Amino acid sequence: MIANPVLRYGLAAAVLVYALWAVTSLPFDWQRAAEGLARAQRIFAGSIPPSFERSGLLIDGFLESIKIAILATVGGVLLSIPIAFMAAKNLAPKPIYLLGRAIIIVARSFHPVIVAILFVKAVGFGPLAGVLTLIVYSVGFVAKMLAERIEEIDWGQVEAMRSVGAGYLSTLFYAVFPQIMPRQIGLSIYQLDSNLRASAVVGIVGAGGIGSTLANAFGRYDYDFALAITMVIVGAILVSEGISGQIRKRIW
Repeated sequence: MIANPVLRYGLAAAVLVYALWAVTSLPFDWQRAAEGLARAQRIFAGSIPPSFERSGLLIDGFLESIKIAILATVGGVLLSIPIAFMAAKNLAPKPIYLLGRAIIIVARSFHPVIVAILFVKAVGFGPLAGVLTLIVYSVGFVAKMLAERIEEIDWGQVEAMRSVGAGYLSTLFYAVFPQIMPRQIGLSIYQLDSNLRASAVVGIVGAGGIGSTLANAFGRYDYDFALAITMVIVGAILVSEGISGQIRKRIW
């Protein structure tokens, strides 16, 4: 893509030099890493075969993750709709547009694990912290994508509604919402799938769900039970991904 050979090879050499400098300057403990291979071998050996003896605990954690994902998706999508309209340049005045974009940027700036740690500190361990975390996570994605879809709508329908004297809300309901509804449904389904995956991650830091069950299993050195939990998480995500993918394909 870079026509000038000097610039092309010079850029490649600079990237290589920087990568070598980064590897040599970071404080890697190679001896500890080598010792970690033996520890990892013991962990994997202790996890096979997986143990499903405490299936009740596993099911409870998994059902809690589903509840967290559903509540967070509903709350996040409901908050994302007004924020998306605020962040749409073609519908919102500039101060409102800047405020909406600022909310989206803040929601997207932090990894869910960091947000989960903050909410765990604020409201304590448990599913409430997980729901609040994933609501913020949902707003960051759904509001951004929906705002971009609003900016791409056919403006002719909006002008047609205004030409017959329709008010602002009537224009939204009859000219804007019908155009963005398929995308909104698809985004909601995708976010539910994404929240189910994320609930397993944020649970590791105490935000409830199957992630907390997994963290407790590792803390008790129950590696066989931890492998069983991991297998259930992977299986559930695969099923959820397949179902949501088929639904989105039919909608879009």
